[in-house]
Amino acid sequence: MRGSELVLLGVVLVFLGMFLMVAGSLLQAAKTGRDAEVRGGGVVLIGPIPIVFGSDTESVKMVLLLTMVLIVAVYLLFFRRVV
Repeated sequence: MRGSELVLLGVVLVFLGMFLMVAGSLLQAAKTGRDAEVRGGGVVLIGPIPIVFGSDTESVKMVLLLTMVLIVAVYLLFFRRVV
């Protein structure tokens, strides 16, 4: 694949992911109704320092676990030399 094809593939995958997130949110909202409890969390990486936030401890634990998995995956994919 050429570089321009990879860029196009990346853009398409980003938009597909955004569409799936919106569709999943709308389907979940329609299924649960108005009196559903909303929980969530997120992380902001500033260099090597993660800033983790969430609405409850379970969300924070899950976001922290996913952040550690992401950091290990980035290390293995980009900073490890293949022999």
